[in-house]
Amino acid sequence: MQGKSKEQFVHSVFESIAPKYDLMNDILSFRRHKAWRKFTMKKMRVFPGSSAIDLCCGTCDWTISLAEASRTGSMVGLDFSQNMLDVGAEKIKHAGLDKQIRLVRGNAMELPFEDNTFDYATIGFALRNVPDLVKVIEEMQRVVKPGGMVVSLELSKPTWQPFKSIYYFYFQKVLPLLGKLIVKRYEQYKWLPESLVQFPDHKQLADIFRKTGLTDVQAYPLTGGIAALHIGIKPTEAK
Repeated sequence: MQGKSKEQFVHSVFESIAPKYDLMNDILSFRRHKAWRKFTMKKMRVFPGSSAIDLCCGTCDWTISLAEASRTGSMVGLDFSQNMLDVGAEKIKHAGLDKQIRLVRGNAMELPFEDNTFDYATIGFALRNVPDLVKVIEEMQRVVKPGGMVVSLELSKPTWQPFKSIYYFYFQKVLPLLGKLIVKRYEQYKWLPESLVQFPDHKQLADIFRKTGLTDVQAYPLTGGIAALHIGIKPTEAK
């Protein structure tokens, strides 16, 4: 599944699962995604007043965390699914952050922002879904300021047995059935494991970060490697 066809299919997936997306995230990650995000925020050290763009922000959990850490900084949550943004908007309003966070419907591969705009650019559990992950990383780097941080928190590939076999059985066989049972969507959750097959492991993704020009790249496998955090810094001077 390449290019536009992948983009259209992914869009239909997230439009359809938006109301139960948070519940399925709990199931997908063994309820670890909140702990992963907490670990990520600790590593990011978001400073007061800083700005950020959260790509493929979904229902805005990470966008809200960034806003709370920044306290006063301007936040943008960007997603191409209006249904996901609508769910996120309700959360933002409930958190009292609707004046700090702006939601934008847009394409992660063509960000509608000037160069050197944000202190941070983040993408959570979505890099494997985009048609061209290198293009997305390059766009994230473009819109952050020199010295700014590009951050990806994503599912990854376990490397040690027997956990690897157990996880893949769960991911490929059990998860789609849970999707069918809970959100009445089988094909959508059957596709999620397939989206991971061609995705780079954490070492390969770190290399891609470096090849796009990011420096001080750090990669952290999480929970036996079923997820990974990647952080890179935009150079302060052009090389």
